Amino acid sequence: MCSIFYENCGELEKLRQQIGNLETYGGRLIPIINLIFRGDNNLLVLEKPPDQTLMRYFQEDLGLSLPKIAILSQSVYDSLFTQVDKLNHDEISPTLTSIHQHRATWVDGFVSDNVLMNIAKALNKPTISSLEGSKRGNNKFLLHNHLSGNGFPVFDTISASSPDDVPACIATLRKSGYKKAVVKAQIGASGIGMIKLPTTSCNANTIPEHFFFEGPCMVQGWLDETVTNIRHLGSPSVQMFLDDKTVSLYDITEQILNKESVHEGNLSPPSYFSQGDCIYEELLRQAATAGSWLHDQRYRGTASVDFLVIDRRGTVEVRVCEINARVTGATYPSVIARHFLPHDAWLMRNIRFIKPLRDTNLLKTLDQRGYLYRPDLQEGVLPVNFNLDEEGGVQKGQFLCLGKNVDDCLNMFKQIESILPLSWYYDRD
Repeated sequence: MCSIFYENCGELEKLRQQIGNLETYGGRLIPIINLIFRGDNNLLVLEKPPDQTLMRYFQEDLGLSLPKIAILSQSVYDSLFTQVDKLNHDEISPTLTSIHQHRATWVDGFVSDNVLMNIAKALNKPTISSLEGSKRGNNKFLLHNHLSGNGFPVFDTISASSPDDVPACIATLRKSGYKKAVVKAQIGASGIGMIKLPTTSCNANTIPEHFFFEGPCMVQGWLDETVTNIRHLGSPSVQMFLDDKTVSLYDITEQILNKESVHEGNLSPPSYFSQGDCIYEELLRQAATAGSWLHDQRYRGTASVDFLVIDRRGTVEVRVCEINARVTGATYPSVIARHFLPHDAWLMRNIRFIKPLRDTNLLKTLDQRGYLYRPDLQEGVLPVNFNLDEEGGVQKGQFLCLGKNVDDCLNMFKQIESILPLSWYYDRD
């Protein structure tokens, strides 16, 4: 996950400060790798050992096939950028022995960065996605230009080449009637690389230099109820998988966003449209175009397209916000939910505990009160991943709730609030 910004150290440091436990987020992939890449010939390389109680739950209670796991710290991974050219099949670093000897044919990463490419080259194995495809596929500016050039509805956007350009861009949007604007770096994630500002004032000093690491930023008009005749309906996200020949759309979710519009979870299905209506069809139309563009960039793997849906004087408008060419916060809950209960609803939330909690207590509490999900049930809470501290305590976790409808899932989370042994709150992903 530390490669997510492609060597933009400023954004990575912000992510560490605001989220923490980055080295434990790879555990989200454990239950889904053998579902996405069918079979049991997969090796998952993590930065930290996974929680063993959770591993037993996946295998023994859920009956999931899990990948083989190897541990490679971020510091060792980064060092391979300079060491990997010296490797060959006769003399290989001990840290790569298990990777080298594994029978897997392909190599893939959270994103495809320079280190991953060098490792793949040394192991004589192709990557699922190219470096260029991965990086271009996550570039918000490139997608915006493609959609705009092909006549799709886009946000009012002004390009800023440096922080000094931003105040003038903000002033222009204010004259167009916007009360708020957003400055977006070309590559960002989880709210990093994005700043929302009032159009009444803007100081260039508030815009970090690392926003311009990839080139000009986008300064966009912000559409919400502060704009005349606008009513916000939702922020859906279309999930997709790209292989060499096809772009497959497999789920539509609703993003749960905090007041800063940062992702905190997802649910499915969204409540404000249904299959076959005009919003549904327009989401699929635009997602197919964005997915085709992503495929043309030579990206392969899981991805999602995030949207904004608004009502303007009774007319519904759908706009693409961005595309994420990677596993996202909606990928793993969607894959798991569609595996166990393909036609029902699901809700995924991040829960942060006031104090670290022992994993055995957490699973035991959910199980004793009848909330822990098992395949013979029609609803329940499925812990997907635990973000652990140095002593093995659960600081934060990703929890998936499965049920017949979204209201059942929401009510279930309200009910478990009173039974968990420590205070907690919903957190960003």
